[in-house]
Amino acid sequence: MADSPTIHVDIVSAEGEIFSGDVLRVFAPGSQGELGIAPRHAPLLTLLKAGELRVQTPDGAEQSFFVGGGALEVQPKGVMVLADTAMRAADLDEAAAVAAKQRAEEALKGQVDKVTEAEALAELTRAVAQIKLLEKLRKR
Repeated sequence: MADSPTIHVDIVSAEGEIFSGDVLRVFAPGSQGELGIAPRHAPLLTLLKAGELRVQTPDGAEQSFFVGGGALEVQPKGVMVLADTAMRAADLDEAAAVAAKQRAEEALKGQVDKVTEAEALAELTRAVAQIKLLEKLRKR
């Protein structure tokens, strides 16, 4: 039996499935750095940070997604991305990301408890990651 040159990937979030299909490569924002996953990759379970997740389709094209954190699991039969939030990069709203960044920065300026501070920091991280991804996409 010949090995398949592709690997199946599913990208899901609480909102639902955003992508499912066979790809040549997956590039993900791992908590310890960017990951590159190809067919026959060793099994892996890791956390994701907010950022760009890319898949390279069999025709060589790339599709970009924004993930707001989550987990990634690599098994022999495929890759499962369980994202806190996920959307196609083309669907990102720059105005909303800038507004979220400003709200988070304002929340951090005041006297806040630890829970509010953690929520504001998480929101700031997601907003900054979205803005960086939008800037990167504009350069392509």
